[in-house]
Amino acid sequence: MRVAAFQFDVLEDDVAANLALVEQGLRQAAREGCALVCLPEMWPTSFVDVAERAEQLAERTREAFEHVASLSAELELVVAGSGFARSALESGRLTNRLVVHDRGATLLEYDKVHLFIPTAEGESFVAGDEPPPVVATSAGRAAGAICYDLRFPEPFRHAYRRGARLLVCPAQWPTSRATHWRALVVGRAVESQCFVVAANRTGRTLVGRRRLELEFPGNSLIVSPHGEVLAEGAGQDGLVSCEVDLDVARQLRVRVPVEKDERRELYERWSREPR
Repeated sequence: MRVAAFQFDVLEDDVAANLALVEQGLRQAAREGCALVCLPEMWPTSFVDVAERAEQLAERTREAFEHVASLSAELELVVAGSGFARSALESGRLTNRLVVHDRGATLLEYDKVHLFIPTAEGESFVAGDEPPPVVATSAGRAAGAICYDLRFPEPFRHAYRRGARLLVCPAQWPTSRATHWRALVVGRAVESQCFVVAANRTGRTLVGRRRLELEFPGNSLIVSPHGEVLAEGAGQDGLVSCEVDLDVARQLRVRVPVEKDERRELYERWSREPR
């Protein structure tokens, strides 16, 4: 099947413009025969100041997600991306939520667990405390995480142990750490024995209350369980797509049965030892 990341310059606080671009991208993906499309992190609004606007931002994002859900039904696509959502942990606060729509149905919701301190994400978001669920989609067993989560193996190990074959990762990862991004996406694919579809945005913006200026390289990646980069963005807006065969992940797990050789009792003991 064909999968894609749709990368673009996510405009701050302009839901209508971002949604129009996403609709164009999804329609193109459908014409090209894609089964799954991953969108960048916070694609409806980008990162904006939530002071006294939490309810408004959550509602506008919900409406954008509903429109994408209807497009996923019309175009017979699986669509993944993240945006503002109401927190179940703290009333009046927001999370950065990954949502996966499959032909109109919302199959997966995951709140970003790791918030990025340098851009003060903790001032705008509540961190999630649940692992990413693994769900059966029309494109295969899938799970996902969000941007900074890539630096932490635990969410991906959780998905691996529950049989994910495909991982999605929306991101806004800056040019200054582009080498980290590529290494981490490839590494997560290899250690999870999964295909990874990671969508990174383009453009330049001021992020967070500290108004840190960041440039984004549009280097979305599709990586095989063998660590092969099958497709990579080159900075332009648009689809980054390729063919994948999820049976490759199944075959690799048979030939290299990493899960059988795990020693979880040791890992648990090590995690309890004092530093």
